[in-house]
Parts: sequence; C-alpha cells; structure tokens
Amino acid sequence: MEETTMTITMNHGAGGRIMHEFIHASILAHLGNDLLLRMDDAAVLEPSGPCKIAMTTDSYVVHPLFFPGGDIGKLAICGTVNDLSTSGAIPRWLTLSFILEEGFPLESLDRIIASIGATAREAGVLIVTGDTKVVEKGKGDGIFINTAGVGFIPEGVNLSTHNARPGDSVLINGPMGNHEAALFTVREQLPFTTTIESDAAPLNHLVQKLLGLSSGIRSVKDPTRGGVASALWEICDHSSVTITVQEDALPVDPQVRGVCELVGFDPMYMANEGKIIVVCDSDHKEVLLAAMGPGASCIGTVCEGAPSLTMATSIGGIRRLSMMENIQLPRIC
Repeated sequence: MEETTMTITMNHGAGGRIMHEFIHASILAHLGNDLLLRMDDAAVLEPSGPCKIAMTTDSYVVHPLFFPGGDIGKLAICGTVNDLSTSGAIPRWLTLSFILEEGFPLESLDRIIASIGATAREAGVLIVTGDTKVVEKGKGDGIFINTAGVGFIPEGVNLSTHNARPGDSVLINGPMGNHEAALFTVREQLPFTTTIESDAAPLNHLVQKLLGLSSGIRSVKDPTRGGVASALWEICDHSSVTITVQEDALPVDPQVRGVCELVGFDPMYMANEGKIIVVCDSDHKEVLLAAMGPGASCIGTVCEGAPSLTMATSIGGIRRLSMMENIQLPRIC
C-alpha cells in the first residue's frame, strides 16, 4: 500500500475524488444519518415546537490527541454538548469541521472519528454538517477540530450565570481536576505512575434529569479551562454576589492531589470535562445531590456582597480566590 493511502495528503482537502472518497469511507461510515447523508452544503433543520434555541461553538487543539479516558474526538462532542446543556437546552444537532495536517495518519483519524460517533450516540445528538481542510506538513499539529451545536430549551427552563441569589447552595457532581491531571501525566515523565483518567463525558442527560427533579436550579456551569474557581467567579460577576466555598467540602481524588502537590498546581484552577457546578435554592440541594451521584458535594453558599470568591480553609482562615491569572497547562481542550 502506498504511503499516500496511509496518511493525509493535500488531496484529502482539495474537493476532488480523493476528498469525496475519504468523506464517504471515513466520516460517513462512522457518523452517517439522514441529514448528513444528503451531503448538501447546509443542513435543513426542523425545530420541534415554539422552544427557545440555544447555540454554541468551540474549537479543540488538545495535546496529546489521545490521553487516558479520551481523545480529541470525544472531547469535541462532550465539550459542545455540555456547553449547550448549561443553558438547560436539549442538544440536537452538531457541526463538525477538521483542519488536518498533511501526513497525519489515517488510522489515527479513523480512531478519532469512531470516538466522535460513539460519543455522539451516547449523548443522543446528530452530526448534520461539516467541513475538512488540509494544511501543508509542518503548518499544523496533526488535527484541530471545530464544532457548533444547536439545542432546544424546554418551556419554563431559565438557567443563567446571572441568576444566583443570596442563600443559594453551590453543588458539584464529582472530583475536580482529573482532566488536566490526566493530560499532565502523559506529557511529563513523573517519578511515579498513576491511574488518573480524564473525566470527559456528555452531561446532557444528567442536566435534564436534575431539571426534572427540581424547579429551584438557578445556574449550571461547566468548569473547563480555569477550573472551578474561574467558573464560580463568572457566576459571582454576572450575578453580583459573593460565593464562599468550604475547603473541606471540595472533592479531589488523592492521585490528583498528589500531582498538584508535586508540581504546584491548584485543583481549584484545573480543567474538568465531565463536571457541572449547579447553583440552586438551598431547599432543593439534598434531592439534587442524591441524583448527581455518590461523588457529588455541596461546596459552598451564595452570599450578599460585591462580586468576590472566598474559601473557608480547613484551618479556620479565609482565602480570597481570583480568576486564574496564568495558565497552568496549555492546550487542555
């Protein structure tokens, strides 16, 4: 078999026969559905009822492309689905565009597309349109992915980072920092081995489950880049409130804490790809925590005051938290 059939060439993005054969053999084989298989320049979508529409977009440049618990393809679907879910929307349709570097192995691309298909099926979303471009060898880094997503917000749902109120509780559905820690462990040669995996997961089904249980949810936020601290700061700023978190209530896996202590990372600022922060009426927190699973925790409270984020430390002090100033680890999504 010739090398050109094993790797991406400029012809794979040129619009001719090789590109069309590649789309059918690699992309449609994994992602095909009635809308995508039409192969029109635009997908024609039919809204269901008078719901509000939510739309988001994202780009993915994660390094390495494959990591414990996921890959760039899984990450692209999870990130887009979760961004839609924070608005309370039910994700329906996604776009998918590749920027490929000449020479990128087709076997690796097939693994990524298969992962995209599996994650899209798990989330219950359809890839309905997309694009592929190829850049010369040395002018990319294997593969970059861009997505957009569309979903519908059910009647009566109104989630926003602007909605937090004094007295509300702040919940999280599991331990912080696993995604960034997983990437770090495969990039660096640590003096010990770990079993840390990325927490990347589509959270749309969980969010809809929570909305079905409680009308007291004010905000849902996914703490990706910048971690939990930066996500909470956005809520403080948008809602003009103070949030106080309890250090003892913050869930962190022991192995993640060990990595943080070794290299000086703060788990409050580490990226997550399968976590949501939920701000809710305090009367509803117990039913929501039970539905969020055994790793969930109430980590803080919303208070009156100028926008600020503080931590009540385990030794009885108060620590003021800012938004992340300097990057801890680049290219985490």
